[in-house]
Amino acid sequence: MAPPLKRPPQETTENGATRQVGVELEFIGLESQPTAELVSRLYGGNIVKVDAHHYRVEETRFGDFEIELDTQYAHSKGIAQDQGAAAPSGTEPAAPPASDWGDRLEGQLRSAVGDVAKLWLPTEVSAPPIAWNELDRMEELIEGLREAGCEGSDASLLYAFGLQLNPEVPSFSADSLRRHLQAYLVLSAWLRVEIGLDLTRRLVPFVAPFPRGYALMVLREDYQPNLRGLILDYLDHNPTRNRELDMLPLFAHLDLRRVTAMVEDERIRARPTFHYRLPGTRLSEPGWGVSVEWNRWVEVERLAADEERLMEMAVAYRRHFDAPFASTEDWAARVRAWPGMGDGEADA
Repeated sequence: MAPPLKRPPQETTENGATRQVGVELEFIGLESQPTAELVSRLYGGNIVKVDAHHYRVEETRFGDFEIELDTQYAHSKGIAQDQGAAAPSGTEPAAPPASDWGDRLEGQLRSAVGDVAKLWLPTEVSAPPIAWNELDRMEELIEGLREAGCEGSDASLLYAFGLQLNPEVPSFSADSLRRHLQAYLVLSAWLRVEIGLDLTRRLVPFVAPFPRGYALMVLREDYQPNLRGLILDYLDHNPTRNRELDMLPLFAHLDLRRVTAMVEDERIRARPTFHYRLPGTRLSEPGWGVSVEWNRWVEVERLAADEERLMEMAVAYRRHFDAPFASTEDWAARVRAWPGMGDGEADA
């Protein structure tokens, strides 16, 4: 059974709206179409076929879900085949005729790529932004995937499938974003131990930890840059999407020109959220689900909101890692025992 959701310190945005969270989930064992049918059964909505390995479930109770094979080479250029009304749930709209022979051939080639790639690449469900206090509804999808025999990263050393959370930021101020980044750097080692990060996910580049030098700089007591300085420092030390907490989507939302000038990667999607990509998909683990990973993330937000505790832990972090042969495992153990860790309400 999933645990109750922990309350973040700031439940609303600067505009007073309930904060929302995007969820991206990777797994193997169920292809895109039956996954779309599962989503529609759970949350309503109309199934639209985009291509052979990409489906959309539109107008669910939360918004539109995207379900696709996790490779860009298997998909069309993003134009849905049904340009009219969405198909009724459980049906498949007819594809329009190809505009020319080249388009038809490209579609056939992409479908063939997907037919082969689906044997080892995961299916990915991208949920629409959901109010943080309704995230436990995603447990219905987790259970549905379990019942269908799907597997996550914990089923094989060959799998590096992830669960990604995209929490809407509570504030765009430099002070708030700095404190959240500092809190994450302090808690990163603890999160890796708590998650029980699989060997394969530890080795893949897309959840790489932040460079130690960058962490030590950001955790200085006198580190209080303005927003421009915060973004520039991040880009100087992290000109890549391959970070366990990828700040590029948020910084692109705030300063797209600067981000695209320093990082050439068309996959960066500007959005007003943190992009937390560390957790693996652990479908074989009883009780695991979106609520578990959200509750771990909330510890980052609670530390960011407690500036006194944050500064105490930042000083301790710098002292710990300034020493020769400093142990990441020892630091994680210190964090686990730190007063205040795990406290707070969990009754959403």
